[in-house]
Amino acid sequence: MTDVAARTVERQQRWRQQLAQQAQRAESATLLMVEGRLRRVIGLTLEAEGCEAPLGARCLVAAADGSELDTEVVGFADERLLLMPVGDMHGVLPNARVRPCARSGGLPVGMALLGRVVGADGLPLDGQGPLEVDEHAALKREPINPMARKPIDTALDTGVRAINGMLTVGRGQRLGLFAGSGVGKSTLLGMMTRYTDADVVVVGLIGERGREVKEFVEHTLGAEGRKRAVIVAAPADAPPLRRLRGAQYATAIAEWFRDRGQRVLLLMDSLTRYAQAQREIALAIGEPPATKGYPPSVFAMLPALVERAGNDAEGRGSITAFYTVLTEGDDYRHDPIADAARAILDGHIVLSRDLAEAGHYPAIDIEASISRVMPAVAGREHMRDAQRFRHVYASYQQQRDLIAVGAYQKGADPQIDQAIAMWPKVRAYLQQEVDEPVNLAEAVEGLQGIAAEVAA
Repeated sequence: MTDVAARTVERQQRWRQQLAQQAQRAESATLLMVEGRLRRVIGLTLEAEGCEAPLGARCLVAAADGSELDTEVVGFADERLLLMPVGDMHGVLPNARVRPCARSGGLPVGMALLGRVVGADGLPLDGQGPLEVDEHAALKREPINPMARKPIDTALDTGVRAINGMLTVGRGQRLGLFAGSGVGKSTLLGMMTRYTDADVVVVGLIGERGREVKEFVEHTLGAEGRKRAVIVAAPADAPPLRRLRGAQYATAIAEWFRDRGQRVLLLMDSLTRYAQAQREIALAIGEPPATKGYPPSVFAMLPALVERAGNDAEGRGSITAFYTVLTEGDDYRHDPIADAARAILDGHIVLSRDLAEAGHYPAIDIEASISRVMPAVAGREHMRDAQRFRHVYASYQQQRDLIAVGAYQKGADPQIDQAIAMWPKVRAYLQQEVDEPVNLAEAVEGLQGIAAEVAA
């Protein structure tokens, strides 16, 4: 090699080293961000001017005591950003500095979350020290290709006889739990948390009273149920954006476990509070209401959240989800959120106030409830027995008032006579003590015995 060629190679190597050093410095350099000023605060909406950030970006607003208020960009108007606070706005001053954040690191996920109670911001609420996790996940992710999802073909044992026998659930199914207040919704959720055949249980307590969070963890869930559970709490007094994030964070945790081949049970209490949080945000930034005070964005966000549950593409992990839907005045037929939930979920379980007041627990209204995937996960004989059971149940319910006042004459209708004779067994089958789980095989066997008497 000549001297000229050697010097050329040496210069090229030196240039490569310099380029590598410059690239490393560029990667480690702090990006310059244009800061803005807070110009207006109306209700829960903050308007910032002089800075730019995309929708969903995080911005920090300086407060009077030197701290910074965490906000999120939820809209923009002309040259102003519309921000929604994550925390308390106390201490925010006019013309306060608004600093957009370059990137968000996500929220903590991992095995260390098992047995813990965390807030919507990923910080622990149980006083058991910091979370020792190395991974973080974004609140939102791309949905799974519907053609790549594994079909729902395996039954899930919930430990509740009425659900196992009459409303059989499949792994990866999404169901709604429609209930008013005080009809045993939390108790039923606690039973499923303890008795469902799942590897991990993720509970999202969204918009509930703060008192109920501790009661659910310590009494309803219990020490045994808590060992395999992760609880995300965003109580009713939290800002709407935090309640919204709480539901998304619980779903992100369930997705992390599903991606590792785990069978996950996701309990969201409640989907209605999630919708109400989005309604508060949408109305605050000027979105017009469409259906009974709910803006269109609410009905767009519901399926975006629900569709994240289900089976994964490889068929290893699954998220079976139960979303509670609160019904005003126990009327789930005319409530817009309940109506939207029925359309996007794979079935619904209705809790009846009349049954609850009569001491019938769990207060599941079999006639009004349905599992849309039951034909795919239950055998032909099981489906036939369930149909016979429903027939007897419906025959009695149609003549219940006449039977109660003694107006029905025995012998007038053989089907009703049979329903009256079978009613004690039918009612006993649908009832269950809180501390007595009934597995899927026992529920099917008991249903088979009742159906055999009906067919005899």
